[in-house]
Amino acid sequence: MQLKPSELVLNADNSIYHLNILPEDIADTIITVGDPDRVGEVSKYFDTVEVKKGKREFHTHTGTLNGKRISVISTGIGTDNIDIVLNELDALVNINFETRKINSEKKQLDIIRIGTTGAIQPHINVGDFLLSEHAIGFDSLLRFYDAKHVLNEEVQNSFIKHTTWSKDKSTPYVVSCDQDLAATFMSETMHKGFTATNVGFYGPQGRVLRLKTEDPSLNDKLASFDYNGLKITNLEMETSGIYGLAKLLGHRAVSLNCILANRSTGEFLTNPTEATEKLIEYALKKLTE
Repeated sequence: MQLKPSELVLNADNSIYHLNILPEDIADTIITVGDPDRVGEVSKYFDTVEVKKGKREFHTHTGTLNGKRISVISTGIGTDNIDIVLNELDALVNINFETRKINSEKKQLDIIRIGTTGAIQPHINVGDFLLSEHAIGFDSLLRFYDAKHVLNEEVQNSFIKHTTWSKDKSTPYVVSCDQDLAATFMSETMHKGFTATNVGFYGPQGRVLRLKTEDPSLNDKLASFDYNGLKITNLEMETSGIYGLAKLLGHRAVSLNCILANRSTGEFLTNPTEATEKLIEYALKKLTE
């Protein structure tokens, strides 16, 4: 089946619409970061950089480190942007742009998120690193896809009951990382986490400036949730979308987080840039050793 121009949207140079890159511009190993400025903070460690392209919040650098070809791409904030980035990355490697047909043989990408997060458990210190083994999404992204086969509905239903989740909010969904890819980055210093992906930074994460939240006790409910020892550890805004779409598209994904804040203790890291830099160095070392 040939994909219509309105479905597979390409630029005049045949690059994919939002990312503005060509199939040859990306590696099979891709690091995602939220902040466009963080792209250069990753690629500065590369031995060579062959591609530097950007459009809107989506910036891409591709190069090599210790002989391994790596791309780093900024996603911006939120799972709505993740929907764009993951689908367009997959299109770059699994759709022929000339014929507009899906390739018979599919390529698998390794997708590693390097991001920041806030812990909700008191034993996780600011400055620590956390690998999201599982994610629970409070966004509705995966509900627009045929995705039930990649979701853990038992944990989801237990969470809904525990939190008396409002029927007016999107139904949460639970999805896991790729265990084989995750093993690359595990160490004694890395926390294993169950990450909550929120749809916003303020109200959805329980922050109150001038607006009241629908459930003032939500963060306490998140922190106290326990499903056979599985407890929610941290809050951020992209991981569930990355995990869900990666599984649906046949790619491997893992999310690495630097703890900038602890909501249960009220702490915020005084040197967030330095701590995030250490996570970048850690991830690149594990990826290329």
